[in-house]
Amino acid sequence: MMRHDMRQLLNNDQALRSALRRLPRRNAPADMTTALRVVASRERERTLRRRSWKERVATWRERMHFKFENVMRPLALPVAGGVFSAAALFSMWVVPTYPVLAASNTDVPTQLSTEARVRGFSAIGHAAGDVLVEVEIDERGQMVDYRIVSPGYEADMTERRHLENLLVFTSYIPATSFGKPKPGKMRMWLSSSSIDVKG
Repeated sequence: MMRHDMRQLLNNDQALRSALRRLPRRNAPADMTTALRVVASRERERTLRRRSWKERVATWRERMHFKFENVMRPLALPVAGGVFSAAALFSMWVVPTYPVLAASNTDVPTQLSTEARVRGFSAIGHAAGDVLVEVEIDERGQMVDYRIVSPGYEADMTERRHLENLLVFTSYIPATSFGKPKPGKMRMWLSSSSIDVKG
């Protein structure tokens, strides 16, 4: 009975209108208008961006500018301060620890490596004339070979033998690397009055 009445009611337009009017009125939420406007604005912007390549590029540039202004600018000052502080601290550490070279450019021996040196001179005597000699020393502190560096130095067999005896009977301290003896070279300035050693 009720279904039949309902069908008749739905079929009758006039009755349907009057039934709908009798329903309680529903009001739209207060923020729906604003939400619909936001959605419409976004859709309009999306449609405008898809028009041409020129407009797409312009939109992309505007976005990048917006991101730079709102993201990069607040980070610029802290990043610059951090870089400046790191550079200042690094320079404060490097400058005092940087080795200052002497005016003579001589290498100062350290505990890590040392050059060959003379321990004691022979009592045989001095060289005849002035001569610069490069002496090669093995890891036991003994002379292996020598070479006359002075240009134009000429000596007869007696003077050369006297020079060789002087070099052979001189005692040497071998060069070291990390505390271990190693072969090395040194230069000696021999004269008739004195002997000067250069590493």
